[in-house]
Parts: sequence; structure tokens; C-alpha cells
Amino acid sequence: MAGHSLHERLMPRYTGPLLTRATATALIAAHDRGDDRWTGSLDLGRSQGEARLDADSWDWVGVAYPYPGKLKDRTLYWWDGDDFEPVSRYAGSLIKLVPTEWGVPTFEIDGIKMLPTSRESPLDDAKRKVALVEPRGKTVLDTCGGLGYFAACCLEAGAARIVSFEKNADVLWLRTLNPWSPDPDSADAGGRLQLTHADVSQAIAQIPTASVDALLHDPPRFGIAGELYSQAFYDQLARVPLHRQSQQADQRPRCAR
Repeated sequence: MAGHSLHERLMPRYTGPLLTRATATALIAAHDRGDDRWTGSLDLGRSQGEARLDADSWDWVGVAYPYPGKLKDRTLYWWDGDDFEPVSRYAGSLIKLVPTEWGVPTFEIDGIKMLPTSRESPLDDAKRKVALVEPRGKTVLDTCGGLGYFAACCLEAGAARIVSFEKNADVLWLRTLNPWSPDPDSADAGGRLQLTHADVSQAIAQIPTASVDALLHDPPRFGIAGELYSQAFYDQLARVPLHRQSQQADQRPRCAR
């Protein structure tokens, strides 16, 4: 299959702290009060932990970090080994991981928000859409992997296998820093998530006919990925589901977008 499996090209996961302006402000405020401990989340709400506060640095999980300088709103920061830097990259387009009020982040490409966040978290939005295809026990094709929230929900719902594609290498990098993105190599994934760095509009031609049970297709807007709205691509999407000879609606291949 075209592209590169991320099992073949190791992309290590980031395990250090993630700072927002709010968490950095709370950390520094505790230090200024003379507290020797600060309790909170530095993984976007996935867990709580305790930092030891010293005069010139703070310790998190046995690693000392300097107190951060002024941080921007709507920006996440990671420790790159020298300083806290924004979780963003520019290679023709600015791609940025963006915190939300829900904890679970979204991402932007050139300032365009890729996932809905106004009414619910992007993970809850994904869970609602994934439920439409009833993934338990099924092989699911996830055409636009993004931050992996569709895949995470499929794993949680008991999918047998998820075949996921992501074209943009910088989005894949965002996933390695996002604690809410599923890790294909984790015990929870159990080998069920196949994440491939490839353009699905081309790679789909190599997916065998009638090889998946359900489709999840939620592409970026037309101006960013017009090829994912083409008739040629939709003809390919119609080819890959396994069409069962059954009159029962709940046994037919499902597609959500």
C-alpha cells in the first residue's frame, strides 16, 4: 500500500508537560505565594499530578524545568529540551495544536479550525459520529486520520481493526504530542490501529474491494482537500465496503461523515 506505516517509521510519543497560558499562570502563582507544591494537569486533563516548586525551577515526574516566560493564549507549549515552544510547525502552512475549554485540543491549518469545538469537545463530536457506524467487531476505514479521534472512539467501541490514513506529516507530529491522540503501539490499541502516512485519495486504489465493514470520511473543507470530494474518489469509497446480502439494515456497511 502506498505510504509509510508508522509501525515501520517510529515516531516517539512525547511524555513531558504541556503548558497553556492558564496552567503556566497557576504554576507561577503558586510559586509566588511561597507554595512548595502545585497540583494540576499538564496533559490536557487526562490526569492530575503534583509539581515540586523550587526557587528557580519546578520538578515534574523527576525532571526539572525552568519557569516559563509569557505564554500566548490559544497556544499549547511543549518542552523541546531547551525551552517551552509552541506546538506548531510551518512548512508552507502553519499547523498548530490548539487548546479548548473541553481539555481535548483541536488543530488549525493557517488559522482554519479543523474540528468543531463550540458545543462539545472534538472527542465527543467524534464519538457521536463513530456511533453511527456501530464499529464493534468491524474493520473500519478512517480516510482522514487527523488527530486520531475517530480511531480512538473506534478502539473504545471495540472495533476489530481501524485502517487510518493521514497525508500531512506535521499533523502526525501533532499526534505524538497530543495525549488524547491514540497510540497505535499502545496496549489499549492491541495492534488494531493501522495508521499510514499517505494521501488516501491515491492509496485507496490499493485497498482491496469489499475489505472493510464501515467508512468514516470527514475531510477538510473543499478548498484544502478538493480531491476528497471528487466523483473518482467517491467511486473508490463505494468499492471498498463489504456488501452483505442481507435485508437487515443493521448488517449493511455503514458510512458516516
